Amino acid sequence: MTNTLYDALFAPLANRPGPLLILPDGATITGTAFLAMVAQTGHALRAAGVQPGDRVAAQVPKSPLALALYGATVAVGAIFLPLNTAYTPAEIDYFIGNATPRLFVCDPDRNAALTPVATAHGAAVLTLDGAGHGSLATALAVQPDRLTPAPRGPGDLAAILYTSGTTGRSKGAMLTHRNLLSNAEALAGLWQFTADDVLLHALPIFHTHGLFVASNTSLLTGGRMIFLPGFDLDAILRLLPQATAMMGVPTFYTRLLDDPRFTRDLTAGIRLFISGSAPLLAETHRAFHARTGHRILERYGMTETNMNTSNPHDGDRRAGTVGFALPGVELRIMADGAEVTPGEAGVIEVRGPNVFAGYWQMPEKTAEELRPDGWFITGDIGRLDADGYLQIVGRAKDLVISGGFNIYPVEVEAELDAQPGVLESAVVGLPHPDFGEAVFAVLVPQPGVILDPESVLAGLRDRLARFKQPKAAVVVDALPRNAMGKVQKAALRKTHAGWFAAATS
Repeated sequence: MTNTLYDALFAPLANRPGPLLILPDGATITGTAFLAMVAQTGHALRAAGVQPGDRVAAQVPKSPLALALYGATVAVGAIFLPLNTAYTPAEIDYFIGNATPRLFVCDPDRNAALTPVATAHGAAVLTLDGAGHGSLATALAVQPDRLTPAPRGPGDLAAILYTSGTTGRSKGAMLTHRNLLSNAEALAGLWQFTADDVLLHALPIFHTHGLFVASNTSLLTGGRMIFLPGFDLDAILRLLPQATAMMGVPTFYTRLLDDPRFTRDLTAGIRLFISGSAPLLAETHRAFHARTGHRILERYGMTETNMNTSNPHDGDRRAGTVGFALPGVELRIMADGAEVTPGEAGVIEVRGPNVFAGYWQMPEKTAEELRPDGWFITGDIGRLDADGYLQIVGRAKDLVISGGFNIYPVEVEAELDAQPGVLESAVVGLPHPDFGEAVFAVLVPQPGVILDPESVLAGLRDRLARFKQPKAAVVVDALPRNAMGKVQKAALRKTHAGWFAAATS
């Protein structure tokens, strides 16, 4: 019997006596040793009562054993539910109550707070810390190092990933073995990953970027991973010469550019830098190329689909775009029920083997966003240029409608970012007594610069139509972001909601 994802990603490790994971201190874990860890963890899951189809939830620090827990869950035919390590007990209560996992694995430091939450929903609890210690480690130590995987086919669920929940309750995206494997296969081919690659892995593994894009692609192609617990600038700079590829979020690259030790010579052995999870500023793209000679490859994905598009490995990687649809993935731009012409903005829809099976226990929401013919309505606004490159304009929920005019924040942000002294910006719509909604800008100054908001806005007078220009702006030290670097515009709208009402009272 076969297990689609296990057979592709983990079973081949039986023939990998060489290093698979390279740890920050230089120690290594071979492929065969990691597979034994997966097997022992799988036996520990079964001993805890986990059966095929059960959910295994984990809110644990990144570690080799945390990655093995993912592999073990796949091996026993269960469904992996990784949870952001920043979630509070109240948030965990929602996820566990919604997904009803058989087992919940948490950090020992949070055991006292989270065990009552888990047990209230019928979940058993084991613990695991960032050093690989805890009751899960104790349980697997006495287990056999070989395991016969449970049979699972392409359509069986492999994981549930919860959306960020910026509007309403988070939704559990159901991802199948086929979803995850097809995406890893497409990325491996497109980005030309091979067994010779060494991926610098500093991303969290509770998110699709670090767990499925980075780990799955590397496992599928037989490469090695320099497996860091998180982004540590000194560690990154020290280990870059050992790597051939790096995946990161935009803040990884801005932090590297801020350090004079980050030089062209340091990156000489890297063949590919990839960025995702949040938009990469065009200025960062240009500065990175000027410093290193490398053009960062930006791509576009989401929880429900993994990756949808990518700039080319060979060809023009255009700043401000996310390239073309992946092999096997269809993409269209829709407005008012029809596909728009190139250059026009509309809602991005995608269809392909990467598209999820629906939202866990939310059939109505699934029906709203996943069409019967397989097209998924992403909620992102985009446009295709004359050459077919996709530009993300923003989220549909972030669209500002002021005085009857549609305003796409990304267009305004690009002009604000180009103003002298502006490091970055975020544009939102706020309630306005005359216009219904008005454009409002939040500005972050470059280091050492004192920004005058009125002067910045004045610089837009000849750059944007009047209705697109922000009616007001404020200066802040930093924009609020989530764990993957995305600007939290809902938080900005909440913080500044009464601005125009107060200004006109």
